Amino acid sequence: MEGSGDEFMKYRSPLVSRYASKEMAYNFSDKKKFTTWRKLWIYLAKAEKELGLPITDAQVNEMEAHVEDINFAMAAEEEKKLRHDVMAHVHTFAYCCPNAAPIIHLGATSCYVGDNTDLIMLRDGFDILLPKLARVIDRLANFAEKNADLPTLGFTHYQPAQLTTVGKRACLWLQDLVMDMRNLQRARDDLRFRGVKGTTGTQASFLQLFQGDHDKVEELDRKVTEMAGFKKSYLVTGQTYSRKVDIDSLSVLASLGATVHKICTDIRLLANLKEIEEPFEKEQIGSSAMPYKRNPMRAERCCSLARHLVALVSDPLQTAAVQWLERTLDDSANRRISLPESFLTADIILSTLQNITEGLVVYPKVIERHIRHELPFMATENLIMAMVQAGGNRQVTRFLTEEVKPVLEPYKNKMDVKIELEL
Repeated sequence: MEGSGDEFMKYRSPLVSRYASKEMAYNFSDKKKFTTWRKLWIYLAKAEKELGLPITDAQVNEMEAHVEDINFAMAAEEEKKLRHDVMAHVHTFAYCCPNAAPIIHLGATSCYVGDNTDLIMLRDGFDILLPKLARVIDRLANFAEKNADLPTLGFTHYQPAQLTTVGKRACLWLQDLVMDMRNLQRARDDLRFRGVKGTTGTQASFLQLFQGDHDKVEELDRKVTEMAGFKKSYLVTGQTYSRKVDIDSLSVLASLGATVHKICTDIRLLANLKEIEEPFEKEQIGSSAMPYKRNPMRAERCCSLARHLVALVSDPLQTAAVQWLERTLDDSANRRISLPESFLTADIILSTLQNITEGLVVYPKVIERHIRHELPFMATENLIMAMVQAGGNRQVTRFLTEEVKPVLEPYKNKMDVKIELEL
């Protein structure tokens, strides 16, 4: 049967199969992960060679020649046998680099490749998200400026309140997104490299390799950090970098999720009023049973995924709280899910929100009709102020001077309304 490949015989995450961009999906792919491991082993070998360890150019060149050609089947078989993913890939790399085999992973612990790669992926993930967020802000700013002078009903408690403008309301959304931009940039810039720290963060193995030369060990850390594209490494680690780093990264994404949910909820409410509408394609079907419907499916998708993004921050919070001493491995399986899914989800909602903001449709006549319907009620605030200016007490609404009565004349047929409330 056509299209009946193996990929359709097992669960596939819709975050990748249905929604995410190619660049973000690749950022958390096995290919990116394990080629980065190999690059980190090369950085380590180069730095160790430069600092005097007996590593040859031929060994480094051999490793560099085999960064991309990963035998994933062999690695999987090795992991089944060894029950250790890092050593499985050490053996797989060594198989195609027999001369370099003795010095691959020299002095390092598993977290040298694992944690450092995670930090690279987090950094690169932010670098994918930030331009997307900037584009959303740009499109929404254009929309706000275009509609800056278009009056519309404001709502508090989802009840008609005083007038605002369509552009002013969009500025509420903009302000939150700009705060998210600041938060994401700060989280990205605060990331450091785990570096070369050894099994418990003491660098003991490297001190042994360099015969107790502390300066060379510090220089090794600095060199590898620089090769990986980071300006600084964390001063102190256990076996892992502090899992509070993951909290910082996912917290700003969760906050972005809250912003997007609020914006898209507003759009959904306004779509119900038929004042504003997200893009609706020429051949798009609103409902299988009710063809007249124009459902805000993009905004609904953003809300659905934003809830998932907000919920994901609970994972690193709990993980950081339950790490014992220098580390426990109960962080690993959780982080394999929560870190990629947070960035993939943020990527999806930003791409979708950009599409929405590029094609928002405003219906001024509908907005005007709603304003006219509520206008008599909106006059009450002005009436109260006029009463006070005429000498009345704002708190005694029965007081009306002769100067105020003409203001009420157009609405005299709407005055026969009794309200009895204790509170």
